[in-house]
Amino acid sequence: MERRDFIALFVVAAATSMSPAYAEKGALPVVGYLGFDSAEKSTELLVAFREGLRTKGFVENQNVTIEYRFAEGKYDRFPELIANLVQGHVQVIVAATGTNGALATTAATKTIPIVFAIAMDPVSLGVVSSLSRPGGNATGVSMYTPQLVAKRLELLAELNPEGGAIAVLTNPTNPNVDVTSADAQAAAKLLGRQISILKASTDQQIADAFDEIKDRKYVALLVNPDAFYIARREQLAALCDQNRIPAIYEWSLFVKNGGLMSYAPRITDVSRQLGVYAGKILNGAAPADLPVEQPTRFELAINLKAAKAIGLSIPPNLLARADEVIE
Repeated sequence: MERRDFIALFVVAAATSMSPAYAEKGALPVVGYLGFDSAEKSTELLVAFREGLRTKGFVENQNVTIEYRFAEGKYDRFPELIANLVQGHVQVIVAATGTNGALATTAATKTIPIVFAIAMDPVSLGVVSSLSRPGGNATGVSMYTPQLVAKRLELLAELNPEGGAIAVLTNPTNPNVDVTSADAQAAAKLLGRQISILKASTDQQIADAFDEIKDRKYVALLVNPDAFYIARREQLAALCDQNRIPAIYEWSLFVKNGGLMSYAPRITDVSRQLGVYAGKILNGAAPADLPVEQPTRFELAINLKAAKAIGLSIPPNLLARADEVIE
């Protein structure tokens, strides 16, 4: 038997022998997975999530069941989807949703363990007592750091060294909006660049924002972190294409779907960690004792095809720093 085959058999055997509380036939633990996007667009994230679960001994349809619910990019669907999971008596809810979904989930239950992924400080939101000791029924991954906003603006400034105003697209319904807008303004001041905050929380408002970008001749666009925008990544990329505007986004998902550039933690790392924490909780760990994780790896992704479409030449020194280049 080859070594890799032996390891694979060992992992499956370990998985099926763990968690005696669920060993009885028909009593598999149930994980409720809440996603912000559609199932079709979440494939990469779900692969990483299941991989994280597997490291803690849980294999879907062998010794754990996963109930999936997807918001299709619509915040107003969260309450209904979460209520459905709560009523289904899941053992843990994974809110892979961003801040709005995490807040909706923690508001819905104070007893079912929750694992969240948010782009905000969960302590300031009141979701946890502290990063090291969450203290309640929720823990997860926080991706917030003001340095990320500053870094994205700095990268846009490198693309436009001659100056010009930069537009910042924000969702006014996101609890992060004041914080991320303030971060952008502080970073712009340090860079000596002018920015304008544009607000959009509907498809029509996105279209209106791009009309303003065109009319006011902004030289670049920063799209602030928001699950609503992630679910519309193809639409945003197409609008940037049409208006020949270079843009930077949070996740590499944007770049893989036609966006120009992104800078953020690796989203698959985040998704994998959600699976790891869900597995730990199924094995008996309490969310109150699991520290909120913060990513340590960040990636710059650049889409050269998108650059060519808008007639942009990426500076060689910037291209050399990219972790992922799509041609």
